[in-house]
Order: sequence, then structure tokens, then C-alpha cells
Amino acid sequence: MISRKTLILIASAGSAAMLVGAWGFQYIGGMAPCKLCYWQRYPHAAAFVIGLLALFLPGRWLPLLGGFAALATAGIGIYHTGVERGWWEGPSTCTSGPIGGLTPEQLMEQIMSAPLTRCDEVPWELFTLSMASWNAIVSLGLAAIWFAAARAAR
Repeated sequence: MISRKTLILIASAGSAAMLVGAWGFQYIGGMAPCKLCYWQRYPHAAAFVIGLLALFLPGRWLPLLGGFAALATAGIGIYHTGVERGWWEGPSTCTSGPIGGLTPEQLMEQIMSAPLTRCDEVPWELFTLSMASWNAIVSLGLAAIWFAAARAAR
């Protein structure tokens, strides 16, 4: 049987790898993330931090929390996949950077030069699955590892 600590290390490393991969696509591959892409990153970051804490604190509650974080990003990934495939509509709002202290001309330049990244377009896929779909699949696996760590804590 794999130890609680090893399972936690695998699960947190998995979330860290997902974040590094997302940043690689963004900063090396030049693929600007959409709003839902960002939403999928937050639970991975939380799971990584939870994993660091769970390595030093005993009990089941932190691995359970890590499992729920992984389920959250899987859920967002499933939602995002549905938006990409046209099964349902995505968010209608956009995000932007801070605008304080900009002249109207600078603000217009910032708006016009900002990359338009839509949640319903697939910029990359592997075996007909988008990044959102892969995130959902991998995150469900990570959730299973987190829950196995919670069981091992008994």
C-alpha cells in the first residue's frame, strides 16, 4: 500500500505539473488563456498549497480538501469543454487589467492590442480533446489520488 505522504506528493506534484503546463502553453506557446482557463488554474494552485501543508500536518481533512480542489478544477474543465463544443453558453463577461492613470488614448491602445481569447474556441487539442478536456480527465485522476491519501490517513 502506498503511504499517505507519497500519495500527497503525487497529487500535489500533479497539480503543479498542470500549472507549469498551462504556463508553458501561455508563455512559450503564445496561447493567451481565456477566463475559464484561469478559473481552472486556481484550484490547482490551492491543491498544491494544500499538499505542502498536508505533508506536515496529520489527518484526513487536508487530503479531502485537496480532493475537492481537484474535483473543482475537473468540474470547471467539464464546463469549459461543454462551452467549447457548443453544448451550453459560457460566461458573457470579459476581464481586463487595471486602467487607473491611463489617458483615454493609452486605454484605447491597451484595449485594441489586448489578445482576444474566446472560451468557445479550441486553440490546441490532442486526440480530439482540448486542454480543458485533458484538465478534467487528469484532475479526476488527481482527485482519486487525494481521496486515497485521505483513506490512508486512517
